[in-house]
Amino acid sequence: MPHDSDHPYSHLPSDPALRVKALESVLVSKGLIDPEAVDALIDLYENEIGPRNGARVVARAWTDPAFKARLMEDATSAIAELGFQGRQSEHMVAVENTPETHNLVVCTLCSCYPWAVLGIPPGWYKSDAYRARAVREPRAVLEDFGVSLLPGQSVRVWDSTAEVRYLVIPMRPEGTEQLSEDALADLVSRNAMIGTGLAATAERTT
Repeated sequence: MPHDSDHPYSHLPSDPALRVKALESVLVSKGLIDPEAVDALIDLYENEIGPRNGARVVARAWTDPAFKARLMEDATSAIAELGFQGRQSEHMVAVENTPETHNLVVCTLCSCYPWAVLGIPPGWYKSDAYRARAVREPRAVLEDFGVSLLPGQSVRVWDSTAEVRYLVIPMRPEGTEQLSEDALADLVSRNAMIGTGLAATAERTT
């Protein structure tokens, strides 16, 4: 998977992220913010608040049928059982990939995103290209991300909003029956939980 800056859904140079960076530079130069504190906050969201948190939710669902049942019925409460809540993750719905259906999440209006379980949204998620094409031609979008669907597998697109946000539960890779929950979490990427990726095979992580 290419870096966000190289991805076909990356923002153009007018991307709001560039304006944010410019504003950050001004604030740093005036001594109003500490760049180390900013870096620490970004690292917190990228590596601790998510998407590792979401991967733990998926791994628990793969290994604990009772938890999975609660997750599919009331994702917000089930996710809170693991200590993940707030930060735009108050109204969660889990959708499960199956051999018959692949799920893809998009926010067509802005960039609603469950920070508590997926961390900072990638730049391409907020791009106009992704937001438009994910609804209009989701199979082409998945091809751009290198996702190969199973024969006969349909695609269902979920529009994230301020009222509800989605977490895709990818299919568990074959041959992972003996892996621990932590090892299973290592197979789950941020993109797999958005639907623009698949869970990795155990071989790919070794």
